[in-house]
Amino acid sequence: MTSWITEEGRIDAVEILLHRVPEFDILPSIDDIRTRIKDVPQLVLTSHEDGVPVGFKIGYERDGRFYSWLGGVEGRFRKKEIASHLADYQEQWARKQGYSTIWMKTRNRFPQMLLMATRRGFRITGLYPGDKINEHRIVLEKSL
Repeated sequence: MTSWITEEGRIDAVEILLHRVPEFDILPSIDDIRTRIKDVPQLVLTSHEDGVPVGFKIGYERDGRFYSWLGGVEGRFRKKEIASHLADYQEQWARKQGYSTIWMKTRNRFPQMLLMATRRGFRITGLYPGDKINEHRIVLEKSL
């Protein structure tokens, strides 16, 4: 049984979580996030446990497809299926909105994200080399 709930549109909770997800070394500001998603169809999801934000996922329309842009779960709340639940919610929402494809990018230094994506049915469709092998960006896509 889950002890957390998921809500749409709580960008205030995203601002809190940006500083609690250890992988984020370069953070967009909350104003940058608002600017990026303001004029396009978008979905902001947050999960909360006992009213405390524990995870988030942001996606928006980009190039006619749904782009799963940014997300994370606070370290101490991992292994509770929160990330999978957020991804399920996002994919179902995108499908209901009429999108047939969802895509994302990750970096080579995040093998857990790459594993999660491929387990969810994403396929690698591109690579943007970085200065170091860990900084290569991997593009993944999934049919909905």
